[in-house]
Amino acid sequence: MSTDWSESIVIAELADEPVLSEELASIGDRLSAKGAAVPSVVLNFANVTYVNSSNLAALLKIRKILSEKKRGLRLCSLSDDVQSVLTVTGLDKIFRFAPDPMTALAALQIEDSNRAGE
Repeated sequence: MSTDWSESIVIAELADEPVLSEELASIGDRLSAKGAAVPSVVLNFANVTYVNSSNLAALLKIRKILSEKKRGLRLCSLSDDVQSVLTVTGLDKIFRFAPDPMTALAALQIEDSNRAGE
């Protein structure tokens, strides 16, 4: 997984299984580490062809951590198969999506600047 970390936003380019489960767990662990600054996160699914139940659980964990810290999450570049799984499970209603990493990044930057102004 290649990741671009900045102080406020992380873009993670995910790989397909069997590595995907490890990558999502690693992201969750980093975000929940004591004393760690929690950035907003873009998860790039361009290389992911399917997701399983453990992947969905890891995504929900990441979303929960970020929500508690008032940080944003965008899933981008999803294949039709991955999008279908999220739709069938109803998770398309709780995650936010973008067509590509740059659009996701721009959306999170706008959210972060709006949050800073509150």
